[in-house]
Amino acid sequence: MKKIGIIICKRYHTCAGGKCLRAMHNREGAFSLYKGEEVELVGFTTCGGCPGGNVEYAPAEMKKNGAEVIHFATGLVVGYPPCPRLEAFCNYIPAKYGLGVVIGTHPIPQNYFLTHEKLGTWQSDKWQDRIKHVLPEVEMRLAYD
Repeated sequence: MKKIGIIICKRYHTCAGGKCLRAMHNREGAFSLYKGEEVELVGFTTCGGCPGGNVEYAPAEMKKNGAEVIHFATGLVVGYPPCPRLEAFCNYIPAKYGLGVVIGTHPIPQNYFLTHEKLGTWQSDKWQDRIKHVLPEVEMRLAYD
């Protein structure tokens, strides 16, 4: 069984996690990495708000609960602007806690895709690599709108 934690952007602190949980249940978006595996959510929290102070401490609790991987919610890449500290977070957690990190949870919704396409947000190779697990075909993006 894969045990995971999810960290969401503080600006979405009222999110009930519906899209993330749906994607986890259906093994869609970044959770497609676990097809054929059981997955257990052992922690769900916000980054704490810029500059992300909760990222320094929340993974410790998640690790105590058995987390092997921390997923940064899709909101950190689809919000505007995307999280400017994402790379630092992705470097910090493995170094400090020895946990894997995945960028993304649920598939990118079509409305966010269209906006960021117009803005050119994700045109670089770096961004293409960051969103690779959450950028499905248009039908799936529409299903998450």
